Amino acid sequence: MQVSNRFGRVAASVIVAAACAAAGAASAQEKITVGALRFTSHAPTFIAYERGYFKAEGLDVELKFFQAAQPVAVAIASGDIDFGVTALTGGYFNLADKGALKIVGGLFAEKKGYKGMAIMASNKAYAAGLTTPAKIKGHSVALTQVGSSFHYMTGMIAEKYGFSMSDVSLKPLQKVGSMIGAVKSGQVDAMEMVPHVAIPLDKAKAAKIIGWMSDLGPYQVTTIFTSTRNTTERQVQVKRFMRAYKKGIADYRAVMLNQKKDPAATEAMVRLIHKYVYADRPYAKAAPGIKAGAVYMNEGAALDVGNVKRQWDWFKAQGLVKSKLGYQDLIATGYADMFNVPK
Repeated sequence: MQVSNRFGRVAASVIVAAACAAAGAASAQEKITVGALRFTSHAPTFIAYERGYFKAEGLDVELKFFQAAQPVAVAIASGDIDFGVTALTGGYFNLADKGALKIVGGLFAEKKGYKGMAIMASNKAYAAGLTTPAKIKGHSVALTQVGSSFHYMTGMIAEKYGFSMSDVSLKPLQKVGSMIGAVKSGQVDAMEMVPHVAIPLDKAKAAKIIGWMSDLGPYQVTTIFTSTRNTTERQVQVKRFMRAYKKGIADYRAVMLNQKKDPAATEAMVRLIHKYVYADRPYAKAAPGIKAGAVYMNEGAALDVGNVKRQWDWFKAQGLVKSKLGYQDLIATGYADMFNVPK
């Protein structure tokens, strides 16, 4: 009987110790905040969050949502958030020039054969002859802000079809929703838009898709970035974040780039994304747009370094960034594969 009691006390001690260890592990979860937009192109963020990949790496993630890309960079520079996933912008580059930000990986990229950013015309402009991207010269184009990714994409169109930026009228409207409203109403002639918005707009005959950015050449649309301080003082945290994020990318690529392969997996993935994209709509109405909005994601968060350099050079040429830094100063290596590296 004494042996039994002693065993019971030892067992109880082990259980208590295990519970304390579990509690300690839970309290060891490191709190970080991740900035994102409610776009399908940010789906790996939502996947890694919902499927516990961040938690498995000891990261207690809070998602903070933004209406445009440039404020995400500002939030990281100010310390309001820890990681961002969005497009490179003039605002981003200017903050990077001050030593505040570093790119650690790539995400959404334009790739031939995949529908990425759509080029759209208002119904009014389309009826008047704006039927291809080559005809955007002389028209108004909606942006969020001057120096935004929309600004850069308009520059890509201008370069492709041989006209200058002064040949278009840029209309900065601050928010994506305002861009959509201006084109739908015919107040602005054209815009570039994410596919999960563009394709439903076209199907509803609210605006016309007249081309695709993927036809204009390579473009590293979004990158994963963090503060320079994180890459110098919290390297382990950044590596843990990237390990989790790469799992989210892998899950997305396995399902959304070939949605017919496993309909059940596609359904589950779309329902997960719907929690964050078109969440205010019934699933039946949101699902087609989410499926149509599947974009190409670089495997393993690989970064197209050559295209980052191209964007950097363009923003400087436009006078939107003044810097003596090289493109290499924008990137922290060691967190993802790099390709198309200039020699």
